[in-house]
Amino acid sequence: MPEVVVFAVEGRSSEQKKKLMKDITDAVVSNFKVDPEVVVVSVVETPKQHKSRGGIPFDEQ
Repeated sequence: MPEVVVFAVEGRSSEQKKKLMKDITDAVVSNFKVDPEVVVVSVVETPKQHKSRGGIPFDEQ
């Protein structure tokens, strides 16, 4: 069972995440030659104040 985890800063709509999960599933099906029912995709969102780049939280950039 292939599993893909996407880490992202919060803020995308449900529709955007749904489309991303479908596109990732399609890519795994195509490349791994498996049925879509066995592909698991998770989107893990982090609040902007809990993630930083260069030591500066995303909500301050």
